Amino acid sequence: MRAIRLTAPGAEPELTRIDPPRPGPGEIAITVAACGLNFADLLMMQGSYQDTPALPFTMGMELAGIVAELGPGVSGFVPGQRVAAFAGQGALAEVAVCAANRCVPLPDSMPLTEAAGFPVAYGTSHLALGHRAGLRAGETLLVLGAAGGVGLTAVEIGAAMGARVIAVARGADRLEIARRAGAHEGIDSADTDLRAALRALGGIDVVYDAIGEPLATPALRALRPEGRFLAIGFAGGKVPQFPANILLVKNLTVIGLYWGAYLNFAPETLTGSLRALLAMYEHGRIRPHVSHILPFERFAEGVELLRARKSTGKVVIEVAQIETKR
Repeated sequence: MRAIRLTAPGAEPELTRIDPPRPGPGEIAITVAACGLNFADLLMMQGSYQDTPALPFTMGMELAGIVAELGPGVSGFVPGQRVAAFAGQGALAEVAVCAANRCVPLPDSMPLTEAAGFPVAYGTSHLALGHRAGLRAGETLLVLGAAGGVGLTAVEIGAAMGARVIAVARGADRLEIARRAGAHEGIDSADTDLRAALRALGGIDVVYDAIGEPLATPALRALRPEGRFLAIGFAGGKVPQFPANILLVKNLTVIGLYWGAYLNFAPETLTGSLRALLAMYEHGRIRPHVSHILPFERFAEGVELLRARKSTGKVVIEVAQIETKR
C-alpha cells in the first residue's frame, strides 16, 4: 500500500510503498479516506514533538474512513462502518490500524473529508473550554490565532457555549472567517496594541492561546481577576513565561492542555467529548471549516500551507475517494 513515511528528523516525508498493517487485539484496521494535517505534524518532522514516534514511521495523526477488519476482542464496530479516529501516527496511508478506543462512529450526514480534520481541533477546544477552563455563558473568551485549525473551533465552541468571543488573527480576511464562525469582536494582530485593545473592550475571563509569544503576555495582562489562561500550543515559535507576581496579584490560573494525553490516563473523557461534538454537529451547532482538500500526492503542499500559515481552519489530505452514500 502507499504511505507517507518520515525516515529522519528534518527530512522531507516521502510517498512510498509498505505492507498493509493488520489489526491486533483491541485494534481496528481502517481503509483511509482522508487525513487531517496538524501543526504537530510539522514538529514531528523536526523531531521536536513530545510524542514523535521512533523512526521511520508513517505520518498522520487523525483520519476518517471505513472499517476494514476487526482485531480480536473488538466489539461495537462492524466492517463497512464509517469512523473517525485519532491514530497518533499512521493515518497518511491507504490502510491504518488504530486502537478501538480511539475510534468513534460517524453520523451519516458527515462527509469523510470533514470528519478527517475533526477529532484533534474540535476535541482540543471542547476539552479545553469546557472540561479544563469551565467557560461559562456570559464570560468573555479571547482566542489567539482564531482563524487557524484549532483556533477557529475555539471560536465556534465558545460562541455555542454562550460566551462573548474576541478573535485575534492576522488580516481582515482571517478575522471575517472568525466572525462567520461566531466571533463577536475581532482584533488584527498585525497592527494593534493588543493589551490596550483588550482593555478597551472591557477585559477578558479566559484566554485560549495556540500561538504563544508575542501575543501571550499582553493577553495575560488583560485578564480580569480570577481569569484563566489556556496554554494550547506555540505556533508563534516562542513559549511564554508566566510572571508569578501577576498570577498572584490577580488570582489568575494557567492551565495546560495536551489533548492526546487523555488517551493514556482517561480515554473515556476524550471519546466522550468526541461523541458530544458529533451530536452538536448533527444538530447543526457546529460546522467544520476545511480550507483545503488536497490529493495524496500533494501532501507536501499541505505541509507548506501549514508552515506558511496560508490555511484557515483545516487542511485535509484525501487519500482515496471512498465516500459512502449518506
